Amino acid sequence: MRLLFIVFSAFVSLVVQAEQNWQTLEQAAKGQTVYFNAWAGDDNINAYIRWAGEQVEQRYAINLEHVKVSETANVVSRILAEKISGRTEGGSVDLVWVNGENFRALKQADLLFGPFSQRLPNLALTDQQSPALLYDFTLPVEGYESPWGGAQLTFYYDSARLSGPPKSMLELLAYLEQHPGLFSYPAPPSFYGTTFIKQALLELIEDKSVLYQAVDKPQFEVLTAELWRFLDKLHPLMWRRGLSFPSGSGQMQQLLNDGEVAIAFTFNPNEPAAGIRQGLLPESVRSYVHQAGTIANTHFLAIPFNSKATAAAMVVANFLLSPEAQARKSDLSYWGDPSVLSMDKLNTEQRQLFQQQLSPASLSVQDRANVLAEPHASWVTLLEAEWLRRYSR
Repeated sequence: MRLLFIVFSAFVSLVVQAEQNWQTLEQAAKGQTVYFNAWAGDDNINAYIRWAGEQVEQRYAINLEHVKVSETANVVSRILAEKISGRTEGGSVDLVWVNGENFRALKQADLLFGPFSQRLPNLALTDQQSPALLYDFTLPVEGYESPWGGAQLTFYYDSARLSGPPKSMLELLAYLEQHPGLFSYPAPPSFYGTTFIKQALLELIEDKSVLYQAVDKPQFEVLTAELWRFLDKLHPLMWRRGLSFPSGSGQMQQLLNDGEVAIAFTFNPNEPAAGIRQGLLPESVRSYVHQAGTIANTHFLAIPFNSKATAAAMVVANFLLSPEAQARKSDLSYWGDPSVLSMDKLNTEQRQLFQQQLSPASLSVQDRANVLAEPHASWVTLLEAEWLRRYSR
């Protein structure tokens, strides 16, 4: 009994110490400015970040500046250039929205502050044993990123024009042979285009296991041969005969709404339902995934090694993990980005924040569970380069 009391007392002491340390960090964060470099290609996302900035200013006296970027790779290059030039303090980036190959580049070049995420109190509200939070494109996170949102490649279609959507890449090709022009995808290195060709590769390659290892460059041509044969057949059947490509998810959504295509896709499984609610898509739109599953991942927040506001960046990351912030982010009226919180870690009041009426355009529970892991991040560079060599004009 005495031993149990000693162990319990030690645990309570650690909890109290952690709370005191966090309170000290919050004090240090007051008055700091966080330059948050985040993709700015969607008005809803930009509005959400503005709301988050208002909240952290009111609650913690932190100034959150959204540095709007189109390609996170450019942010990685800037941080690397600062390190090479000797700028080891006072960097231009304090927080960055990142995952995949960009996280890999930052981690391998020693450009990250941390590990820090285990110090965030709200991380306890996530499933810390989930592979989706422990690994980023097969690379161990090891506390150098804080989870922010979930994503899954989600196809959607106008059910008023198409009764049964194609549920594989080969079925999509067969559909377009009968109905040419009714599908397209953004050109890599657009994230959406790269994700589409990774999905196609996963479906077409004979041995998927090789995709979860660092790419074997001498074998790359052989392993991807079926992918290029598929795309060679697909492109002439696409919108504008594959001679031009939509710019991103926004244009794909617009093309479907205008009736120019019958099938589109996104990496946010709530986007079609949100599009209907916002009047951007017809009410007849429905979502689906391929029979073999679709690529899913987690996106994260990271702090560069030379951030001048690490305390404030951690406070912002922790706030963005709070039930309030995660619930607003997942709300279809705001962003509709799936939460990374584990509902069984929340109390009744916190769970009520997430109660929303499901839309007929939302993915089913079965579809949300039918996922494929991201290939190793090293595949991205070679896939994009080869796509550009073959198809860019």
